[in-house]
Amino acid sequence: MATTAPPRDNLADIEGPAITVTNAYAGAATFAGSDSRDYNYFTPKGRKQSNYEDVTVDVQPDPTRHLLQGWVYAFADGTGSYSEKWTKLKSSDWHIFRDPNEEWDRTFYVREANVVRQFQHNLAITKEAKSYERWDKSWVAILQNHVSAWMHPEYSLGMQVFTPAQRDAPTNMINNTICINGMDKLRFSQDLALYNLELSDLLADFDGEAHKASWLNDPAWQGVRENIERLPASTVDWGEQVFATNLIYEPLVGELFRSQFVMQAAAPHGDFLTPLVVGAAEHDYQKNLTWTMNLLHLLVEDAEHGAQNRQVMQEWLAFWTPYSVAAARQMQPLWSQSNVKVQRFEDSYERVKNRFTTLLDDLRIKLPEEVKL
Repeated sequence: MATTAPPRDNLADIEGPAITVTNAYAGAATFAGSDSRDYNYFTPKGRKQSNYEDVTVDVQPDPTRHLLQGWVYAFADGTGSYSEKWTKLKSSDWHIFRDPNEEWDRTFYVREANVVRQFQHNLAITKEAKSYERWDKSWVAILQNHVSAWMHPEYSLGMQVFTPAQRDAPTNMINNTICINGMDKLRFSQDLALYNLELSDLLADFDGEAHKASWLNDPAWQGVRENIERLPASTVDWGEQVFATNLIYEPLVGELFRSQFVMQAAAPHGDFLTPLVVGAAEHDYQKNLTWTMNLLHLLVEDAEHGAQNRQVMQEWLAFWTPYSVAAARQMQPLWSQSNVKVQRFEDSYERVKNRFTTLLDDLRIKLPEEVKL
């Protein structure tokens, strides 16, 4: 049988627990800066906190700072939501790190939108001028078989390396940069996939499926495949994955293919569009290398843990460098497949090798003598 609620004027007669209104202790407290409209629970990097710091610093709570009751959630084994044990690297204060690029949600969306918009404009101009009709046939084959194949390692790094790593990083400032790094990779992979579809429509003899066979079967790509597949399979240490990718694989393999091959060889074959697509990814890497080096500098210069961190990095160098060296050298046949020879593979590799050793010198870490470049 349905019941009828009592009239509103009789509610006071209904028995029930007394309601006590209290102040929320944190909100009611008076403390230094109570009247300030700025966040003052962290020390800004500069004289005044930036928008980046306001929306990034301490967004992820930490029991060592503000989460006094400890982690609200934990894993089944008792490990808290985040753990400093998820990397061999150690820091006296992980919260010191700030992204030198100062990227946050809004700046990221604006930058990525501009990259996509610029690509669309350049593609429209290329279609209007029909300049693709004058591209050298040997270069079209390289675009079909190899440039398109580059979407696979980029996607793998974004999805299988940086996405898990950003979850495990101990502060919001660090996992925010790793997350953006991963999104850069996924966007570029998508750029190449869409570019492949466009070329399939524009060029009569362009096989838009050929890149799959290249990635899976071409000997020139198997070193890259092994390197990429080992990164998530060999370690769950987020610091090691970032180190092995941004400091070893990217300088020796990524820049070798993107900058020293594609961007050098495209224009002499009549192609001025592809370097614009790939150039955006090179800009991404320069930006991501900047934050990576900034973080690694903090770790090797840490007053308490610097020596230990440097030893850990040298162990990682010894393990990961041979895979990237093998991947780079196995790509050598690509340099002989175009009609116009811009530079030799040996010259291209010498440039990236020098870049790599410069980065190591900057961090004051050394490649073991038994590891040959």
